[in-house]
Amino acid sequence: MAQAPCPADHDKLLAVLKANVKASGGPANGGFETNEWAAIIARDGAVCAIAFSGPTADSQWPGSRLVAAEKANTANGLSLAQMALSTANLYAGAQPGGPLFGLQETNPVNQAAAYAGDPKTFGSASDPLVGKPIGGVVVFGGGLALYDGKSIVGGIGVSGDSSCADHNVAWRVRAALGLDKVPAGVNPNRKDAIVYDLDPGGKSASGWGHPLCAGTEADIAAELGAGVGGSIHK
Repeated sequence: MAQAPCPADHDKLLAVLKANVKASGGPANGGFETNEWAAIIARDGAVCAIAFSGPTADSQWPGSRLVAAEKANTANGLSLAQMALSTANLYAGAQPGGPLFGLQETNPVNQAAAYAGDPKTFGSASDPLVGKPIGGVVVFGGGLALYDGKSIVGGIGVSGDSSCADHNVAWRVRAALGLDKVPAGVNPNRKDAIVYDLDPGGKSASGWGHPLCAGTEADIAAELGAGVGGSIHK
């Protein structure tokens, strides 16, 4: 079987990521404003590009390389041509008692791929994850499905800041790549946007809610059209 085409190559992903992370000279995203990892998954589930925004691989959380790839895998694997689900949309349902509880256990990480290769190549065009399925399910912000206007073509994951800021960076990067032609989602107006509607007891009015983070992420998400609901800085 032929491998599915990659929605964006390493160089394109790297350039767009750097342009959208404040620590690398981009705009604010509301969280810690730290450097980020980003990963792109092709529609067949294979990792096809990984990049980091900082000057070296340890300029951002080393563990976020795999988290970014798993977020991309989640958004791609749980979205369809006619409807997108962001990883942020999965939070409420995956909590104990929710209809998606246990979701994180359903697609185990490919450990043979996750921990293979020379760390010196991590985040480069020759990252050892490229061409391999990573698996994994993440149920907090930072993963989005990719749409080219005709169909779903894969997923992107961003990690290295608060989950809410990761969502904002992913939203900006997806738009910059021109892969934000989302047909529909659980939010009627903003499709796969993050939904900040958890009450103090943790219940989501929509069923697709995500917690607020401590910074100004919700305000920036509202400005971007990447989120709806609460702000702690009104």
